[in-house]
Amino acid sequence: MRLSAEHIATTKQRMEFFSEARAGLRLLGSRMKHQRGFTLVELIVTMVIIGILAVAALPRFFDNDAFQARGAADQVKAALRYGQKVAIAQHKPVSVILTNLTSSSDCGAMLDGSGNVDCKISNKVALAGTTTFWFNALGQLSDSAGVALTSNGTISVGASPNTTAITIVAETGYVYVP
Repeated sequence: MRLSAEHIATTKQRMEFFSEARAGLRLLGSRMKHQRGFTLVELIVTMVIIGILAVAALPRFFDNDAFQARGAADQVKAALRYGQKVAIAQHKPVSVILTNLTSSSDCGAMLDGSGNVDCKISNKVALAGTTTFWFNALGQLSDSAGVALTSNGTISVGASPNTTAITIVAETGYVYVP
């Protein structure tokens, strides 16, 4: 069987196409084999970003004062609210006494034998302002005799810059952080 010239030309074109495609695949495969890992620029940029994050974030993990001051402020606020609720529930004046403890334990807001709230916080956290608050039978801020006060009470918990100011509204006894 003899092939026509047209058939021979078509076969040559097909063979050239397949040989070019095979060469392209080999070239693509050789490129893929050489691209392993990261470039030097990518590694340096990654190391610079990690360094910046380390400088900004690591000191926060080792400075525990801000967390301790905020925790103590929350505990003092809770003890004051508890004292106000006890005064309303028992329908008698209740004092909340805030003191620093020599150890680093948490605030143990407890009722003492006379029905008053005693809150001891860590000595690592400073208390500034009045450390004894009285609530009358209506839950209002009062003096030791149970007479309602007209001015709000405040206390600062913690040392600068980690200071939290706690305010007690005189008329209602509401305790909040402004």
